[in-house]
Amino acid sequence: MDVTIPILILAIPLFMFILLGLLGMKMSHKLAGILGTLGMGTVLVLSYTTAFTYFFSGAPEFINEAGERLQYLVFNQTWLAFTDKLVIRLGFLLDPISAMMLVVITTISFMVHLYSMGYMRDHHGVYEHGFQRFYAFLSLFSFSMLGLVVATNIFQMYIFWELVGASSYLLIGFYYTKPSAVSASKKAFIVTRFADLGFLIGILVLSFYTGTFNFTDLTSVPVEGMAGVFQVNEGTAEGIRALIAAHPAPVFMGGSVLTWALVLIFMGGMGKSAMMPLHIWLPDAMEGPTPVSALIHAATMVVAGVYLVARLFPLYLMEEASLQIITVVGALTAFYAAMVACVQVDIKRVLAFSTISQIAFMMVSLGVARPEFHHGLGYMASMFHLFTHAMFKALLFLGAGALIHAIGSNDYTAMHGLRKYMPVTHWTFLIGCLAIAGIIPFSGFFSKDEILSSCLGYNWVAYLWMSLVAGLTAFYMFRLYFLIFWWKEHKVHEGHHAPHDQPWTMSLPLIILAAVSCVAGFIPFGNFVTWNGHAYDFMAHFDWSVAAVSLAVAVIGIGLAAKMYMRENTLPAKLKNALPALWDWCYHRFYWDELYMFITHKIIFNGICRPLAWFDRHIIDGTMDSFATVTNKASEAIKPLQSGQIQMYVWWYLIGALLLGSITVLCLI
Repeated sequence: MDVTIPILILAIPLFMFILLGLLGMKMSHKLAGILGTLGMGTVLVLSYTTAFTYFFSGAPEFINEAGERLQYLVFNQTWLAFTDKLVIRLGFLLDPISAMMLVVITTISFMVHLYSMGYMRDHHGVYEHGFQRFYAFLSLFSFSMLGLVVATNIFQMYIFWELVGASSYLLIGFYYTKPSAVSASKKAFIVTRFADLGFLIGILVLSFYTGTFNFTDLTSVPVEGMAGVFQVNEGTAEGIRALIAAHPAPVFMGGSVLTWALVLIFMGGMGKSAMMPLHIWLPDAMEGPTPVSALIHAATMVVAGVYLVARLFPLYLMEEASLQIITVVGALTAFYAAMVACVQVDIKRVLAFSTISQIAFMMVSLGVARPEFHHGLGYMASMFHLFTHAMFKALLFLGAGALIHAIGSNDYTAMHGLRKYMPVTHWTFLIGCLAIAGIIPFSGFFSKDEILSSCLGYNWVAYLWMSLVAGLTAFYMFRLYFLIFWWKEHKVHEGHHAPHDQPWTMSLPLIILAAVSCVAGFIPFGNFVTWNGHAYDFMAHFDWSVAAVSLAVAVIGIGLAAKMYMRENTLPAKLKNALPALWDWCYHRFYWDELYMFITHKIIFNGICRPLAWFDRHIIDGTMDSFATVTNKASEAIKPLQSGQIQMYVWWYLIGALLLGSITVLCLI
C-alpha cells in the first residue's frame, strides 16, 4: 500500500489544528468552519479508501491463502532506541479493528464538524466567541484519536492516549468563563491521569518481560519470556493456558506478572471508558458543547478503553483472571449506569450514563469472549456494538443538541410535546432510541443480541444480568423520548418563537446517522472483524431464542415507559414516593461524587495533607530558619572584627600571639 494516504490521514487534521490555532482569529468564523469541515471531509474520504482497500482488495499483504486477515505495517519508523530490543517506533498499523475505527472516527468527526457550523451560532446567525479555536481543538482531537488507533506499538498508543486526554480537556473546558465547565475539564483530566499512571506502569512491566512494545510481536508472533513460546492466532484458550502452566511467569502477591501488567493496562482503559470507580468525570463532561459530547463521549474517546483491550485481546486470553476482572467491572458498571439514567432530568446526563452503560456492555462482551465458544463471538460482538453504538449514540447526542438549541435548556421539563414542532429531530431521535433499545431491524438489535449470546455461552448469570440491563436501557431511553416529545402539549411563552427544526447543517447529520442506524445491523461484521482474523458468519449461528428474549425484554421496557411517561399522569410521582431511598440514591448517582469529596477533602487533604503541611512549615522550614537565624546572629557578633581599623587588627593580633605563646609554653612544661 502506498504510504501517502495513511500519512495524509494523520497530517491533514494536524495541519488544520496548526492553521486554525495560529491563524484562525485572522479569518472569518465561516471560513474557519468551512476549512475545518473540508479538512475532515478529506480525511473521511481517505480513511474510507484505506478501509475499503484493506477489506475488499484481497491483496496478499492483507489476507493470506487461509482467508485470515493480517496485520499490515504501512510504515514504522524508529523514534527512540534505548537498547536493541527496547525501541519506540511511530507508524501506521492496518488490521481489522484499526480499519474499522478509521471509519468510525472520521464519520462521527465529519458529522460533528458539519453539525457545529449550525450549532455554534445563535438564532440570529452570530457565532460563538472562540469558534475558530473550537474547530482547531476538534482537529487536534481527531488527529490524536486517529494516531491512537493506528499505533504500531503500545508506547505510541500511550503518547496519543495522553494527547487525546489533553484534547478532551480543551474541548470540555471550551467555555472557560463558565466555572462548571472549567471544573468539569479539570475533573476529567485529573481522574484519567490517575488511570493513565496505572496504564504506564502496566506498559513498563509488560515490555520488561516481553522485551517489546510492538503489537505485532505481542499478539500475533511467538513471544518469549512471559509464558514460553506460543503462536497466539493458531492456539486455543486451553493450549495457551497449558503453555503458561509449563512456563510460568514470575508471580507477585499471588498473581503472575502478566496478570498484573494486563490489569494495570486495563486500568487506563477504565479511566478513558469511564468504568467504575473511575466513571465520575463523564457526566460532568457534559458541560462542554453538545457536539463535543457526540464526538468524544459517545463514539470515539470513551471507546478507547474497549479498543485497548481488543488490541491486546490475545494476551488477555492468556490470563483468565484479567478477563474475569473486566467482566465483573463491566457488569457492575452497566447496571449502575442504567439505574442512574432512569431518574436523571438533564437529557445530556441521561445520554452520558447511557454511554457508560453501553461501553460497559462492550467490556463485558470482551470479558466473556472465549475461542471455544463460536470462535470468540464476544470479541466480534463487542467490536460490532462499538460500531453501531457510535452511530446511534452520536445521533442521540446531536439530536439532544438540536433540542437544546431550540429550547435553550438541557432540562426535559422545559420541553414536552415537541414532536409537532420538530419532526426531523423527532423521527431521527426515535430511530436512535429504537436502535439502542435493541428493536429489530435497527442496528442495536443485532450487535446487542450477539453480546447476549456470548454472555449465555459464558454462563447464565452473565446472560440474565446483562438482559436486565438491556431492559433498563429500553426503559430509560423511551422515558426520555416520551418526556421530550409527548407527555403534554408544549407551551410557547409569550414573546418567544415556537421551537422548530434546525438548519440543514444540523439536520443533515441527523438524517445520515439515522439512516446508518437503520441498516448497519445487516453488515456481515463477522466477515471483517474477528479476534484471530478468521471470518465468522454470525448470522449462520444466530440464536433466535436469545433474540426473542432480548426483543421481549426491550418491548416490556418500552411498554412500561409508555405507560408511565407517554401521557401526563401521577404514576411516576407515586413510584418515586413509594421508593424514595432508591430514587434518591439513583438521582445522586449513588453518592460517588460525595464519596470522592469525602476521601479527598476529609481524609487526604485534612487528615494527611494538613499535618504534613504543618510539619513542613514548622519542623522542616523552622529548622532551616533556625540555622539561618543562628548564622545571622553569629555574623553580627563577629562583624566588628572586619571594621577596617588598624588599631583593632593590631589588638587582635597581639591577643592571638599571646594565646598562641601561652599554649606553646604549657605544652613545653
